[in-house]
Amino acid sequence: MSTNRIRIPHRKTERMIALSLHILVVIALSIRLLLREDLASTTRLAWFMVISVLPVVGSVLYFLFGEIDLGHTASKRIATVTREVHAAGRDLQPREHDPIDQIPDRFVPAFSYSHSINGFPAVSGNAVELMPDAQTARERLIADIDAAQHQVHVLYYIWLDDETGTNTARALIRAAQRGVTCRAMADGLGSRVLVKSALWAEMRAAGVQVAVALPINNPVATILKSRLDLRNHRKITVIDGKITYCGSQNCADPEFRVKARYAPWVDIMLRVEGPVVAQNQLLFAGDWIAHSGGSLSDFLLTPDRHNPGCIAQIMGDGPTERRLATPHLFSALMNGARQRVTISTPYFVPNSIVLEAICAAAFRGVAVTMIFPERNDSWVVAAASQSSYRNLLDAGVAIHEYKGGLLHSKTLTIDDEVSLIGSSNLDLRSFDLNFENNMLLCDRAITADITARQAEYLANSDRVTLAEVDGWSRPRRIWNNAVSSVGPIL
Repeated sequence: MSTNRIRIPHRKTERMIALSLHILVVIALSIRLLLREDLASTTRLAWFMVISVLPVVGSVLYFLFGEIDLGHTASKRIATVTREVHAAGRDLQPREHDPIDQIPDRFVPAFSYSHSINGFPAVSGNAVELMPDAQTARERLIADIDAAQHQVHVLYYIWLDDETGTNTARALIRAAQRGVTCRAMADGLGSRVLVKSALWAEMRAAGVQVAVALPINNPVATILKSRLDLRNHRKITVIDGKITYCGSQNCADPEFRVKARYAPWVDIMLRVEGPVVAQNQLLFAGDWIAHSGGSLSDFLLTPDRHNPGCIAQIMGDGPTERRLATPHLFSALMNGARQRVTISTPYFVPNSIVLEAICAAAFRGVAVTMIFPERNDSWVVAAASQSSYRNLLDAGVAIHEYKGGLLHSKTLTIDDEVSLIGSSNLDLRSFDLNFENNMLLCDRAITADITARQAEYLANSDRVTLAEVDGWSRPRRIWNNAVSSVGPIL
């Protein structure tokens, strides 16, 4: 009896201590959240909810993923290089005439906004070719590397040691052995197997200069100083400062063996020659110098001009650039739409800016079509995407789900005149966390080619109806909306 009387107060004390710690954690993190001026109100509210309901788990999650910070030293270094890249971009401004005068008036604000992000102007005289498929894109790219005379620069988020990855590495080795300066960079997480492989070591031994973007050699140190999920998601190839490739394709086979159950990965790539090549070169140079040193003078920035040629502009985004740059550019483009908009993206977790821009366009009579993969490799993204379906359908947006694999192609076409293509998804990771590269184009011919490719996606898709969404079970709707509610912190 006496033993029981002694234990009861101890249990009360333990509960009081636990409750006090709970309150202190919630108060401390709440103050931190209220002090941060870089957070959207929806993100702040999502963190409040998670921390209040699950203080221990929420505190750990906030420590791991709450702050967008590359670490003091890295942030300072990247910020310095970014300023140099912006200054070099401004030097690329056309001297004779401004191509912005050739862009339809309603799209000038979007191109002007894009110019303000990196200092990269719209430039004319570009020869742009849509690759027919992934295999042809890789064959052309390797042929261009084999023909290189001065420099080859490649950067991939995912670089596998499969057939595509190995063939690309061998082409770089051949180029380096004949005296071409080759620089190869891969993301430390997306290409974590390759950068520790014999193939990577073989490239280095052959004279290819290699670097890892955002390395995670010591995960604990990375967690303490930064975030594991801040990644370089870019896909850049620049050859002799004259040719660049831009699109969604990583350096991997379409069968994508690390996630084979969702294969094939369906991508899109452009091969480009002309003045805009220098802008993609600058993006690569900024990443390279930030991680490996050197100076911009080491990089060729004098591509040829093609006449006639289309107007193009590179837009690079990342955690060291202006916040919400991609959503604001997307909104500016949507505001210029008058007839039709078609969008394909594998990951759709929009913020309010993007969602409202899409719905507003549909409400004012623009025929808006969106294409998502039927089976997504991320169940979280799938749920968050589907939580937006009703709002989109109510606005009159046509939603289609692609059945032929994982549609990884990121495309936007507007009124048969303007298109956007690149590495960015319409999700919060691309908006806030990833380093991305995209190309904005004003040209009827290349936009028609991309629109035709989108039509191929649509031909292999099923349309989602409002009746189908109405038929979803309550548990499914609850799950989708619950995931969407914490989407800002995912």
